[in-house]
Amino acid sequence: MKDKLLFYERENFYELKESKGVEGYEILSITDFIRENDLAQVLDYNTKIIDLTALATYVQIQYIAEGLLRLFDDSTIFISDKKHKEVFKYELRYCFQEFKDIDALGFKDHLEDDINLEKSSSEKIKHRKIIDLTEEELGDFFVKLRDSLYGHEKFKDEFYELVKTFRIFNRIKEHKILSLFLLGESGVGKTEVARTIYRCLGGQKKIAQVNFGNYSSEFSLSSLIGSSRGYIGSEDGEIFIRVRDTDIGVILIDEFEKSNASLFNYFLDVLESGKIISSLAEEINLNGFIIIFTSNISKQDFPLKISPELRSRFDYKGQFTLLYDEDKEKYVEFRVNNIMSKVNMEYEIQLPDNLLEYFLNEIDVSKFTNMRDLNKKIKRTFVDYIADLKSSTTEYEDITSQSKVSIGRKLLNAFKL
Repeated sequence: MKDKLLFYERENFYELKESKGVEGYEILSITDFIRENDLAQVLDYNTKIIDLTALATYVQIQYIAEGLLRLFDDSTIFISDKKHKEVFKYELRYCFQEFKDIDALGFKDHLEDDINLEKSSSEKIKHRKIIDLTEEELGDFFVKLRDSLYGHEKFKDEFYELVKTFRIFNRIKEHKILSLFLLGESGVGKTEVARTIYRCLGGQKKIAQVNFGNYSSEFSLSSLIGSSRGYIGSEDGEIFIRVRDTDIGVILIDEFEKSNASLFNYFLDVLESGKIISSLAEEINLNGFIIIFTSNISKQDFPLKISPELRSRFDYKGQFTLLYDEDKEKYVEFRVNNIMSKVNMEYEIQLPDNLLEYFLNEIDVSKFTNMRDLNKKIKRTFVDYIADLKSSTTEYEDITSQSKVSIGRKLLNAFKL
């Protein structure tokens, strides 16, 4: 059910159309969508206002409206000629919660108020979501994901099918959020899944991440969604800040099992409604988002920690295990290439091509059961590599001056060592 249907006076229509046009809005007749239902699927509801006046000419108003209006996003703005108010209040009683007049004298401000109420913060802040990708872009996304995420082949196959299904049912308003619950010991790559998805979708800022290891107190819900008005610290909760500050429709909830019943219930509602709602009743529409929950609990403890109602809301539940040595070596290669690229970009130093071989000789990946520890070892090895270059006299071609220089000396100068 939509929120409001707004009624304008006929003599004010063209002034309304002109004023909203200046603000970037276009008023469209519902007739276009009756003829071609698919138009509602691609409607930019941030810039379009739908006029339902033409529905009054149909005999089966209720039947047509109930089938058609469900195709529109809940934030779409609907208006109509006030002449049909009494008819629409009855025929559309199952379509709208409220029927409201636009004041004849101050209708511009009145409509603007209603538009602002209809628009959530997420619609003012543009997030790139997986439902927004074209088929070609989606194909590129999965290629990047497979190349960037090491191991976990079963998850990558299943995630591909999940996304395909999600995109279809999101279009027909049956599936609002794609939710993943990843189990496994610390350091096996659960968090990296979320970050990799974020990067492969083109993220340029920071992923929206909340660590529930800090949310075990009785005030945890207030910390997450903000305190009620009038209380000290009634500013926005962490999840609202994180979602506003990111540019991609992906949320990472780490260590979910460490939260409490109030937070479990809150996310039960989020996955059902497709929205996060603050203590001040502000909403952010998460339609099309991916929410990734991670937990260090075992598969056996999962049903003991998480309620059946919440478990049933997760679209995917999977256990992550330690990577094979081959995958860990690929990860070392990825990190080394990443380090080389950053050093080259930041300091214009072209590191020797045999650097990868040096790392693989120095690091026995079979000794590492935690990817975070492996990453620490990679960092320490790079520091050791720089230290070894202190006494090196080998000269390499400098890409900036085209002269022979000591890479060791140039690195030492760059890092002030």
